[in-house]
Amino acid sequence: MTTTPREAPIAEQAAPKGGAPGTMVRSPRKWSADRIQRRVLGILRWVVMGLFLLATLFPFYYMLLLSIRPIASLLRDPGSLIVAVEDFTLSTYAEVLAPQSQGGQGFLSFLGNSLFVAIGSVLVALLIAIPGAYAIARLPFFGRRKISALFLATYLFPAIVLAIPLFVLFTRIGLRGSLFGLIFVYTAQTVPVAIYMLRNYFETVPESIEEAGLVDGLSRLGVLRRISLPLATPSIMATGLFIFMIAWNEFLFALLFLIDKRDQWTVSLGLASLSGSIEVPTTVLMAGSVVLTLPIIVLFFATERLLTGGLTAGAEKG
Repeated sequence: MTTTPREAPIAEQAAPKGGAPGTMVRSPRKWSADRIQRRVLGILRWVVMGLFLLATLFPFYYMLLLSIRPIASLLRDPGSLIVAVEDFTLSTYAEVLAPQSQGGQGFLSFLGNSLFVAIGSVLVALLIAIPGAYAIARLPFFGRRKISALFLATYLFPAIVLAIPLFVLFTRIGLRGSLFGLIFVYTAQTVPVAIYMLRNYFETVPESIEEAGLVDGLSRLGVLRRISLPLATPSIMATGLFIFMIAWNEFLFALLFLIDKRDQWTVSLGLASLSGSIEVPTTVLMAGSVVLTLPIIVLFFATERLLTGGLTAGAEKG
């Protein structure tokens, strides 16, 4: 077989030096515009993530740094981002947590009050929101969708609009200055959004499973307790965590109802009292801020997967 002049260059290109004829040689990889954009965007993604992470963690790091330094060291070198071994101290936390009778700020009792209010708000709100959300999701009645929208709309009202009426009401019924009154307020604040979140999940539970339970003789409450609630556990836990964080960090109603009873203060109210006093060193204020923030951070990271999974549950149907 003869090789035409036109075919010869192709054969020469196909056969590398010292190689067998017919072996293909890969051309050098060229930098296309798409490849360059992917590389640049890939680098920018990590840069942006690093900047956001720095902007998020640096304030907390500096707050923690100030809380473990004595005030003399802080005044001598306020811009230092590291703490010397000889300057490390936990006396600020001892002062923050100690009772006021012992010269401290009483944050240990404030933490107990906040924990009681937050857990109580979660239990009462879920006790109301679970049957309410199930009724909206499953029971046919007139105006079901409109009622669901109204529940969510009540959550959009600013808290200051309800502050004065609730203050007058709770004063007349004798609940002002009581942690139980604060639980009722937080329950009223969080039940609408809790119903909205749980309703979306209950609607994703297959109706055929519940119908099978009804055929087997279960009542609606039995279906809710034995079938729907176990399936909705991730969403219920996520909703409970959401309510807990709101009740833990809330300040306005705690200020209105508990300002004249220090022994009933929550930790957010105690921190506000530190920030408004010129007698309290900055290091003690930062220690109080860490005491307020750290439990929520630990709780969030401990339940992060459960929280994100429950919040996205119900986003798709089918």
